[in-house]
Amino acid sequence: MHQFMDENGKKVKMAFEQGAFQQESYHVLVLCRYNGEWLLTRHKKRGLEFPGGKREKGETTEDAAIRETFEETGGVIHAPQFIGEYKVYGEEPFVKTIFFATVTELVEKDDYMETDGAVLWKGSFSEIVDDPAFSFIMKDQVVERSIKRVADLGIMT
Repeated sequence: MHQFMDENGKKVKMAFEQGAFQQESYHVLVLCRYNGEWLLTRHKKRGLEFPGGKREKGETTEDAAIRETFEETGGVIHAPQFIGEYKVYGEEPFVKTIFFATVTELVEKDDYMETDGAVLWKGSFSEIVDDPAFSFIMKDQVVERSIKRVADLGIMT
């Protein structure tokens, strides 16, 4: 299990096993690839980030990953692959499940919820630390370690 402080100064613990925490996950983060590029979304307040969000009542985390990716980017994914989980400790600690998915289709939509839709990106995440265009969510070890895990598993397309 890895432990570090996030961009907001909160303690984060991260694991590559399901159920590593004594708390159920109600949030998802989806690392997406489309035609050899990363599929991000531009959150209206936070900036560029991977799609994700909260589970709705009756949803599995996999269902939430599929829905959130489509809502925020128009990206169609099937069978997102579990990568890991992380817990953010604060006033109300929460667990977020991390998935990897290959986008099979990118649909143009009229509404992308709280985002401005899809952004395709080819850069290196190691170079975004000082870039204000990127969300704080992208700048801690969660994304870095998750991408390394995806590469180690050989599932990145």
